[in-house]
Amino acid sequence: MKKILIVLLALIFVIITALVIGVKIVSEPLPEGQTGERAEELADRMLEALNADAYAQLDVIKWSFPRGHHFVWNKAVDSVEVRWSGYRVKFKTKTLDGEAYENDVKLSDEAKQDALQQAWALFANDSFWLVAPFKVRDPGTSRKYVETEDGPGLLITYSSGGVTPGDSYLWVIGEDGRPKYWKMWVKILPIGGLKFTWQGWEQHKDVWFAPSHQGPGPVSVDLKNLEVLTNID
Repeated sequence: MKKILIVLLALIFVIITALVIGVKIVSEPLPEGQTGERAEELADRMLEALNADAYAQLDVIKWSFPRGHHFVWNKAVDSVEVRWSGYRVKFKTKTLDGEAYENDVKLSDEAKQDALQQAWALFANDSFWLVAPFKVRDPGTSRKYVETEDGPGLLITYSSGGVTPGDSYLWVIGEDGRPKYWKMWVKILPIGGLKFTWQGWEQHKDVWFAPSHQGPGPVSVDLKNLEVLTNID
């Protein structure tokens, strides 16, 4: 029995070592990039191509995220309703004040706070896959110009905001000014530089959104049921 345990521990050690080495081989280092005029011009070019001015005028954005997450984001009044797995939570994004229901039963105390925190985490992640291009000048961001083999790149680092501050994203910009793909260096993923496309561009109220994102192998993130409204609607 003792010999079997030693063999099992040795195998576990070998597997863990192989995984660590594999991650280091696959991971890309974060590019250096340069701050300054070229980075700001590229950010302006992307925002203009996506019509960020019209985006600022949108009042309500609705969409569905994989795994059954459904959102109604009222930008005009800073309110989000999130539905998933029997939960329905409505809250203010700046204060997290709100109310929560599970199977139509109103929650209170710790259960309510847990639901609010979960809804906030879902919104922070799932909205980013939809509106991240419009957040390149959010408070706490830095912008750097990076020359890539596929064209000019804009490296954005978030020192604050969301649920994982410190993450970085490298946007590679096409000739039309819209992103072709991004590479990610984020805390929740052990591999740096994972690539996801931004494709399937759709225009809603003159604003361009990309609901489809193809990652490595069969991995993809596809948003559904996208709808936008303004007060005039």
